[in-house]
Amino acid sequence: EKEGQKDYETMMTESAEKRKTDSQALAERESAKADVEASLQKQMEAKVGAEKELAGVMKYIASLHSECDWLIKYYDVRKEARTGDI
Repeated sequence: EKEGQKDYETMMTESAEKRKTDSQALAERESAKADVEASLQKQMEAKVGAEKELAGVMKYIASLHSECDWLIKYYDVRKEARTGDI
């Protein structure tokens, strides 16, 4: 019976240590998860900003392209007009 009591006390001590270790590990994992979620939120906000900037750049490129098309289309007309002015 004394040995059974000793085994029980050893098991309870080991269980308490394991709970303490598991609790610390859980706290560390929750902290790491919070850090990752914060980082993810920042990256998502940066992505949204970059997408808006990209949309603006694409719109600007499209306007330059259409302006260039107009210049090419009416190049001969403008060239003759300038020649006629001289």
